[in-house]
Amino acid sequence: MGIMDLLLQSSSSVSLLEAAVLLLVLYLFSSRFSSQEKGKEPPGPKPLPLLGNLLQLDLKRPHHTLYKLSKKYGSVFTFYFGPKKVVILSGHKTVKEALVNRAEEFGEREITPIFHDISEGHGILFANGDSWKEMRRFALTKMRDFGMGKMASEEKIIEESHNLIEVFEKYKGKAFDTTESVNHAVSNIICSIIYGSRFEYDNPEFTTMINHANEKIRLTGSPSVQVYNMFPWLGKWFGDRRQTVNVNAAHKNQMTKLIRGLEETLDPQMCRGFVDSFLVHKQSLEESGNMNTHYHKTNLLTTVSNLFGAATDTTGATLRWGLLLMAKYPNVQDQVQEELSRVIGSRQIRVEDRKNLPYTDAVIRETQRLANVAPLSLPHKTSQDVTFQGYFIKKGTTVYPLLTSVMYDETEWESPHTFNPAHFLDKDGKIVKKDAFLPFSAGRRVCVGESLARMELFLFFTSLLQRFRFAPPPGVTEDELDLAPAVGFILHPSPHKLCAVCRI
Repeated sequence: MGIMDLLLQSSSSVSLLEAAVLLLVLYLFSSRFSSQEKGKEPPGPKPLPLLGNLLQLDLKRPHHTLYKLSKKYGSVFTFYFGPKKVVILSGHKTVKEALVNRAEEFGEREITPIFHDISEGHGILFANGDSWKEMRRFALTKMRDFGMGKMASEEKIIEESHNLIEVFEKYKGKAFDTTESVNHAVSNIICSIIYGSRFEYDNPEFTTMINHANEKIRLTGSPSVQVYNMFPWLGKWFGDRRQTVNVNAAHKNQMTKLIRGLEETLDPQMCRGFVDSFLVHKQSLEESGNMNTHYHKTNLLTTVSNLFGAATDTTGATLRWGLLLMAKYPNVQDQVQEELSRVIGSRQIRVEDRKNLPYTDAVIRETQRLANVAPLSLPHKTSQDVTFQGYFIKKGTTVYPLLTSVMYDETEWESPHTFNPAHFLDKDGKIVKKDAFLPFSAGRRVCVGESLARMELFLFFTSLLQRFRFAPPPGVTEDELDLAPAVGFILHPSPHKLCAVCRI
């Protein structure tokens, strides 16, 4: 007897609601049965109806919950975010096998409700298909054209580091919050690539733009927005969801004004940055009669927003973690500054110096590992039915590569939960490359701006350590500096102040 026959036979004695419930139960049963026919599904904690495993989840630190569960259920396990079934990948070998060796099967992006609200499938971070491929390819090409990973970017970062040093010097060794000034410096690097120019730190449009980007990322990681992602039909009840949408709209309005100004002064023979290149390419396609194109204003706005937000927030957060860790561990700071003084002296540090500064390089890498700024990565989705490590994963299943489990993998790191630069040094004090070091993720969805971020972290960090000694505020000991991260989609340090005391 089919499902419809059963419902028709029962129509005289059951209500419409009861029929709907019966249909849902039969659907879930048949789906589960058909999945099990194809293979064994990953294990996991038993879910409750509708709530799934929500009651087990620490909404402020979801990666902690999932990391603990991986110890019980293994490197591939199932977890229910409310009614939504997802698969968690844990540990270096498993994550790398999925993202690199099985890149096609695990390479789609899962677009959660909040990111659909703000991106609508456009741009780079939260998009799939031909549009994503074209925007990613174009962004990579043009960012390289405008200096990403090259000498041109090095000069921009060095110039910006001088501006940042001037800001730090104004505090004359007194305690201050590094957040705003660090974000300004880091943001100016991506702005010079996107728009073709930097902004003064006191420019109100610039500071508002940064605040919008940071607030959007903070809100998307808030507990209430995570619950909204699980139960989107309750969206109107979540204030953080409304605020996220409003902040995103305000941010887009700002970008629209900036882009309009560039469009009015556009010279196709002399592109100033990524936006100019996009506009020229769009114009060229339209003149050739090609109207069926991905080069439209919405894709431009969303791509620029993706590049600006990701480049500002993750790099800024990591740099601030580095300065906090230097104040927390003065003996490590001593060794960094000794190496800088011995190898560099007082001259300008260049990217080529990295190879002669192994301890400093190891400290930066260890900062990235321990800071673990993107612990859940961004969610992926299977593009087809997959049999992975003996488990069947259905097409369209949301998959989280748990990067925190890679950065803290006990089989890969000697002391995974402590700050230990020796993780990246051999017995002779030379840099060791570690396969389990994946701060930018891996595979098809690896961070577009990885080479730029690595250059920024090295040049900003070394320039600041060459000039300043970082210490806790008066009355605060190193032990009292808090390394617990703030709540958010990206893990920033908790609010704190530091003293930057001039060394030269």
